[in-house]
Amino acid sequence: MNAKDAVRTSMSIADFMMESYLTDITPDELLVRPAPDANHLAWQIGHLISAERRLVEAAAPGSMPPLPDGFAERHTKDTAVSDNQADFLSKDEYLKLAKTVRAGTLKVLDSLSDADLDRPVSGRVPPFVKRAGDCFVTVGTHWIMHSGQWVVLRRKLGRERKI
Repeated sequence: MNAKDAVRTSMSIADFMMESYLTDITPDELLVRPAPDANHLAWQIGHLISAERRLVEAAAPGSMPPLPDGFAERHTKDTAVSDNQADFLSKDEYLKLAKTVRAGTLKVLDSLSDADLDRPVSGRVPPFVKRAGDCFVTVGTHWIMHSGQWVVLRRKLGRERKI
């Protein structure tokens, strides 16, 4: 297995977890907070989509398709406090956009060489992201980290265990 294969596996696991945990969540439940002051799923999914695009752009500037106008701005830390349905997309819209962004991510990953993955990055990335390859590794693990929070919501809603 090479680095790209490992990254693809991480993203595949993240996709499996997302689909498993969100399949029976209703549109109204996307705005339920699993705990007081915790972020609801609608904001989290939008945040993850925005972050994935931003990370891939840091690795390969100009490589990703744009998000819908104002999307990233609607999913910042400042907007996480909103419970207004009008501020967020529908579940189907989020899932469709997530698939589109992931397809773009994988296309960019496939286009890069091992040397490209070793290039340094800068910009708005977490402090532990130093190289282009780090950006791609972070994509999958970021989705997986948030899916752990979705389990808490599932328990609160009385949903069955999925995985």
